Amino acid sequence: MGLELYLDLISQPCRSVYIFAKKNNIPFEFKHVELLQGHNVQEFSNISTLKKVPILKDGNFTLSESTAILLYLSRKYNTPDHWYPSEIQKRAQVDEYMSWQHTTVRANASKILWLKVVIPLFTGKPIPLEKLQEALDELNNSLKKFIEKFLQDKPFIVGSEISLADLMAITELMQPAGAGCNIFEGQPKLVAWRNQVEEAVGKDLFQEAHEKILNAQDLRNIQIDPQMKEQMKPQLLKMLK
Repeated sequence: MGLELYLDLISQPCRSVYIFAKKNNIPFEFKHVELLQGHNVQEFSNISTLKKVPILKDGNFTLSESTAILLYLSRKYNTPDHWYPSEIQKRAQVDEYMSWQHTTVRANASKILWLKVVIPLFTGKPIPLEKLQEALDELNNSLKKFIEKFLQDKPFIVGSEISLADLMAITELMQPAGAGCNIFEGQPKLVAWRNQVEEAVGKDLFQEAHEKILNAQDLRNIQIDPQMKEQMKPQLLKMLK
């Protein structure tokens, strides 16, 4: 049995795994999961008790969490060194970003999509404007730290070549774009970095991976899985308080 990847490309960690596997010609079976519609949810839930995508299944071995999956793939398939450098200090820089981003860029970028698209979809209620502004302010603060600390004046986070850190960062920062927020506007360093990341992974692959999120407004027209709606609605309503 070959490698299987359970992915929903509305999810930014799933996109990072998808792009990495495709870019490095890693053979895998794409197991489509559509969380909001309940498609294939039971199948991947039976594989992982965490019940979160992405999930990797390699024979009898299963693995969750995007960072762990990316590192597993890079080691098993001996991908080019620049993705996760063997040089100890460059590797530490990749580790540093991947450790930092969870409570900063990831948390704040994804919140925009939740507030503008997902929460109204589940609750039928518009979001308070002050909540959205608060989220945008938090995201802008994270972007400032990202540019000053991690990007600086370099083409990529670790220097002259793309790494797993860049891949995780760009997939997170495309999440607000799906909600109609152009966070790159007025940010020349961010724009230059995005263009270089797109070029490094390939523009066609980048567009393919992000097609679903860039059409996130279409989510308003989908039929939500009733069980998923009941499970998530109380939690989402708390975010509006």
